[in-house]
Amino acid sequence: MKARLIRIAAASVLAIAVSAGIAWWQVRNAATTVESGAKTAVPIGGPFTLTDNRGRSVTDADFRGKYMLIYFGYTYCPDVCPTELGVMTQALDQLGPKAERVQPVFITVDPDRDTVAHMNDYVGLFHPRLVGLTGTAEQVREAARAYRVYYAKAPQKDGKPEDYLMDHSSFIYLMGPDGKFVGVYPGGTAADKIVQDLSGRIAG
Repeated sequence: MKARLIRIAAASVLAIAVSAGIAWWQVRNAATTVESGAKTAVPIGGPFTLTDNRGRSVTDADFRGKYMLIYFGYTYCPDVCPTELGVMTQALDQLGPKAERVQPVFITVDPDRDTVAHMNDYVGLFHPRLVGLTGTAEQVREAARAYRVYYAKAPQKDGKPEDYLMDHSSFIYLMGPDGKFVGVYPGGTAADKIVQDLSGRIAG
């Protein structure tokens, strides 16, 4: 039993280390890409095919012509996800008419529970133009891989099996009208900072 607990503890430490490494890498790149538009060493973003909150099959190409604010999370998230989606909503409201050139997108990392109907109810709590995307486990995995998103089901000791939490990285990705990666806003970025950055880009 002791050896088993040691293995579990070691696995947990490794998972945390991997998550922290990915987070550090993304924040490090965010410091340059959001400000200067410099290319990252590892490409971020790419083709995906998912299902939106109205049940329609969509691809990344369907959002061309607009800046995209993309957040990966899940509807059962107790704190971080609603906070970051709230920031996106505030930023869009503050942008005024310029917001028409920005498409907010929420991609689930928990497709088992985040059905189309559930996603539709959830995104309606935030911005009227927020699009929620779900899909098969493989489709979600491919999208997350393209954006270098870390996610995993958190270990659960108590409670019902369906009440699990998801560990995941928390960044708002900014993609250009051409679908190419521009940068990321790390978790905790204030809405006015996003507005300031986007206003300059939209005016340019």
